[in-house]
Amino acid sequence: MTFELLACRFHLAARNAIHFPAGLSGNILRGALGSILRKITSAEDYARVFAPASSGAGPSGLADRPRPFVIRAASLDGQVIEPGVEFCVGLNLFDAGTLTHFKQAFANWAEAVSVEQASVMLGLNAQSVPVRRIRVEFQTPTELKSAAGTNEADFAVLLARARDRVSTLRSLYGAGPLEIDFRGLADRARSVKTVRCELRQVAVERRSSRTGQRHAIGGFTGIAEYEGELAEFLPYLEAAHWTGVGRHCTWGNGQIQTHILNS
Repeated sequence: MTFELLACRFHLAARNAIHFPAGLSGNILRGALGSILRKITSAEDYARVFAPASSGAGPSGLADRPRPFVIRAASLDGQVIEPGVEFCVGLNLFDAGTLTHFKQAFANWAEAVSVEQASVMLGLNAQSVPVRRIRVEFQTPTELKSAAGTNEADFAVLLARARDRVSTLRSLYGAGPLEIDFRGLADRARSVKTVRCELRQVAVERRSSRTGQRHAIGGFTGIAEYEGELAEFLPYLEAAHWTGVGRHCTWGNGQIQTHILNS
């Protein structure tokens, strides 16, 4: 089994000064791209590219389909880009057919300099070499709600969110749902122990331009180390580096990086 995506990097130059408040770079891009796509595309294309709704035929439990892209712009947090200054925005696409729309949207928002793109294919089968200990770095605010309603980095919860996101994206935009024993995988994940955890909560809020209400979009950052039989889980965590994991990952939250400590 594999998971495929198109990793893009848009090189742009600001027409006007752009302020990216700390923790809100993805939200700034959310507003800009959404507004432009609504103007330059048909209602059907806008829904497909930026706001896909559930048709009732997709995976259960989803009010709306996950968007076919993930923004990578945390490096812009806290910056003010002056007119004429170049900057970069990353965009991971799970539906390569949406690239043309995003090229048009970015060109309407800033001066388009160039676009780098690379096809990424990730294997989802277990590694042949045993992996006993890993470190997961939570690079942007991450919110992983457990069944108890707590936001924590328990391995079984992390693995379940990563696995389900990969399966849903693959089902909607790729080769189809994962053909795996979901329950068995979850049972084995519960045997993995957390042996180190250094996390801090990051409070971030966004203001809805439509309703004026404020919404919390923060979470925890830091590192956690896990120990156990990890080889079969590693591919899902590596895929989650590209897809994000947890709430608000479309806008850049839940970006993780996994390191093998000993194998």
